[in-house]
Amino acid sequence: MSAVYINSAACISVQDTLNENFLQSLKPEYSTLVLKAIEPAYKEFIPPAMIRRMSKTVKMSSVASHFALKEAGVENPDAIIVGTGIGCSQDSEKFLKNVLDNNEEFLTPTYFIQSTHNTVAGQIALGLQCHAYNFTYVNTSSSLEFSLLDAKLQISDGEAENILVGSTDEQTERTMELYKLNKTIKKEENLPVDFLNSETEGVIWGEGASFFVLGKDKTENSYTQLTDIQITNKLDLEETQQFIEDFLAKNNLTSNEIDVAILGFSGDAKSDVYYKNAMSLFKNSALLYYKHLSGEFNTASGFSTFMACHILKNQEIPDVMMINDLKKQEIRNILLYNHLGGSDHSLVLLGRA
Repeated sequence: MSAVYINSAACISVQDTLNENFLQSLKPEYSTLVLKAIEPAYKEFIPPAMIRRMSKTVKMSSVASHFALKEAGVENPDAIIVGTGIGCSQDSEKFLKNVLDNNEEFLTPTYFIQSTHNTVAGQIALGLQCHAYNFTYVNTSSSLEFSLLDAKLQISDGEAENILVGSTDEQTERTMELYKLNKTIKKEENLPVDFLNSETEGVIWGEGASFFVLGKDKTENSYTQLTDIQITNKLDLEETQQFIEDFLAKNNLTSNEIDVAILGFSGDAKSDVYYKNAMSLFKNSALLYYKHLSGEFNTASGFSTFMACHILKNQEIPDVMMINDLKKQEIRNILLYNHLGGSDHSLVLLGRA
């Protein structure tokens, strides 16, 4: 199978990641339960008449995909693949509220039509007039990983040359209320959060959109080589290290050859034990975390993939992400490990382009 490269990366997040100098202005968030994305001036990219009809996740994705395609120099990709956990939940809530407010009568179909998870990929395709393969993966915290795997297989098999891959999730008022009630989000009294040594359950919730262009050819601007992906729905705690070691062995690597391991510590004491278990494998690696910068959400791994791309390209690790103080002179291999609440575990291996 031929190599697959990530040739561009764009991200809208709770950090100012559209700014070229964002690495110098990363600010950890320990004391806010729900983090809002820093949004661009949408009218610079989307006609005002369309903006009014778009939910937040569609707007974020439209702009992030625009930047990703522009950076890669691709006008029309051979496929558009998007991963999302809760999709266009703003429009879903608006539709359900209309059903209740109007006693199930005289409903306008707009919110229902735009509430489907594949609205994002569809809107991007409409904007580009792209009639190619268009697919949406909805697999909670491994939605992006399934999207990357699909794109990697298509490029490796010669079915496509350049594919736009993205991940996106938004917040809605009612969903955040429910997440607080079921203790997905932490209680106020448990703030500020110690992400690495938390003793309480729940997380700080975020949102964002990350888009990448994957290609079969290495370019001058290539960030990284997408080496491999592994996904499993359920994993017993004692199986964690074997899961990682088997994945690395499949790629002819050992844990000693991983220069950077990026772990998805979320501040949830119940599920972060998987990351603590994995840490002991990487005694000779730089250990990083990132959800104190992005918040936890279904496709938070998009933020970590975006950061990993910049770390490999710049050969520099932001101090604010470091768990230990080990830095390698050359960064060749990065391993990303993520899950959500102890389910849907994913490993992504990136190599230097």
